[in-house]
Amino acid sequence: MLGVGLGVLMFTVDTSIVNIALPTLVKEFQTSFATIQWVVLSYLLVVTALVLGAARLGDIFGKKKLYLGGLVLFTISSLLCGLAPNVGWLIAFRALQGVGAVTISGLGAAIITEVFPVSERGRALGIIGAVVSLGIASGPSIGGFLIGLSGWESIFFVNVPLGIFATLVVIFNVPDDAKSGRGQTFDWLGTILITGILIAFALGMTYGQERGFLDPLVVGLQAIALVGLLLFLWLESRISQPLLDLKLFRNQQFSFSLLTGFIVFITIAGTIFVIPFFLELVLHYPTQHVGLLLAVSPVIGGIVAPLSGNLSDRFGTKLVSLIGLILMILGCLSISTFNSHMTDLDYILGVTPFGIGFGMFQSPNNSAILGAVAPQRLGIASGLLSLSRTLGQTAGVPLMGALFAFLTLRHGGDNNVTQASSEALVMGVQGTFQAAAAMLSLAVVVVLIRWRIPQER
Repeated sequence: MLGVGLGVLMFTVDTSIVNIALPTLVKEFQTSFATIQWVVLSYLLVVTALVLGAARLGDIFGKKKLYLGGLVLFTISSLLCGLAPNVGWLIAFRALQGVGAVTISGLGAAIITEVFPVSERGRALGIIGAVVSLGIASGPSIGGFLIGLSGWESIFFVNVPLGIFATLVVIFNVPDDAKSGRGQTFDWLGTILITGILIAFALGMTYGQERGFLDPLVVGLQAIALVGLLLFLWLESRISQPLLDLKLFRNQQFSFSLLTGFIVFITIAGTIFVIPFFLELVLHYPTQHVGLLLAVSPVIGGIVAPLSGNLSDRFGTKLVSLIGLILMILGCLSISTFNSHMTDLDYILGVTPFGIGFGMFQSPNNSAILGAVAPQRLGIASGLLSLSRTLGQTAGVPLMGALFAFLTLRHGGDNNVTQASSEALVMGVQGTFQAAAAMLSLAVVVVLIRWRIPQER
């Protein structure tokens, strides 16, 4: 648990720790903001595009071996990032770091599921869920502290001792897993195809935020992703040893749980994106204050996650995840009442149901996904779980951001959200979170449908 947990912690921290360093990196490398964004995008694109291929390789050659390789590569590339002489090399090393992170992201939950018995699976995945929440919450705070203490390089150098320690823990404590690689081949064509699809989709959603979703480039990228997906599904249904065994989706518990997680992470990404506008532009809080308040919900979720894992081991995944979703809906409705006169205590009380709900939902839903597949498919199932989170976040930021901007500008009559009045911003936040509550209600319907499925392994 310690070895895998440290790897997952480094991965989740690094998805957010660099964001706070972007203004510093623009000055240090004397480059533009458009260029420096690729320090973040190169990492996320690689993680998104390669996760299914890495997960399948874990099923064939062994999850421990692939996870260890990812840890070592992540550690070495972190060192190289800190030593990067210019922005081009930093972007390249971040992409290399993403190659290491993809096995950590795709195989960590599979190793935990394989090592722990079924009776403890929920609790074990709950602990990993707490680590994920801790990483999300602490990334900006750790980044700001390290940059102030010893410069931007330290946000990468800190991974080196942690990575070495985690590698040694995994080598000596994680048992070798059963491999099913004998007589199996790797679907290279399918891997290349899904990589291109995911890159096109992620770039399309990213550029959609800047150019609008009707821009020819954005429409073209999404069309490529759609056509490529149809071709990928056709290919995977025709070959004997596909990258993605489509028979997995015949298991309704597996499919519905993945869909529920995807919907939830759309709202999570939108929450993280929209609330800072409210705190900075309406309440006029400084950045440090905003960072501390943004950590409230993930920290609460991290505390609750192991407890919800225990509950799911005792009472089943469906009931606990349903309660979690209902609490998240109540949280969104509570956030939709935020106004320009609220206090810090009002904010904390408002987001608490959302944090508790997410902590209650995540562990049992992950347990339902990984418990619904055969042991030899744990790697690809874990990869799909990671991909559903990433795609949810990739889609959530532009979709929820566009809704927030539309509602704000409709009430503010301006062309720039940051120049809108406090009243218009409040209306934008309220309407966005009412829509988020409606979206989570759809997830509740999916869980209720899953409730009718008798088999739960």
